[in-house]
Amino acid sequence: MSNPDPILYRPCVGTMMVNAAGHAFVGKRIDNKEGDWWQMPQGGVDPGEDMDQAMLRELDEETGVKAAHLQILGTLGRELFYDLPPELQGKLWGGKYIGQRQTWYLTRFTGEDRDIDLNAHKHPEFCEWKWVEPMLLPELIVPFKKTVYQTIVDGFAELI
Repeated sequence: MSNPDPILYRPCVGTMMVNAAGHAFVGKRIDNKEGDWWQMPQGGVDPGEDMDQAMLRELDEETGVKAAHLQILGTLGRELFYDLPPELQGKLWGGKYIGQRQTWYLTRFTGEDRDIDLNAHKHPEFCEWKWVEPMLLPELIVPFKKTVYQTIVDGFAELI
């Protein structure tokens, strides 16, 4: 996709959170009834919110992981865009966006597995979680995000 119009895409942050062994956190979404898909934590940026704040807030909301258990290793350096499949366009996010534009972070999880709590907040997004080899990430995500996940894996490979 060349020069997508950012207005058409929901601003979002995502986090590849890796543990000491270099494995990436993935969660299985509660609301995905279509298949056995797993994803890394991600979510929308609130109006006026700093990207670092948005990343830490989303990671806490989805995993219960606090900033004290994280080391930010870097960002991908550019936004990644993806389009929703046609059957989802107009249904998500109030129909305002055709996809997302994402700023991706790489963080090192410095806590212990018990510091991850999917039920830390009122409306959990994941029902299960696990650590996986980063190279497997594109095979675990819904098909329309595979290219984005491959770009993330390739972009962070040297830092992991």
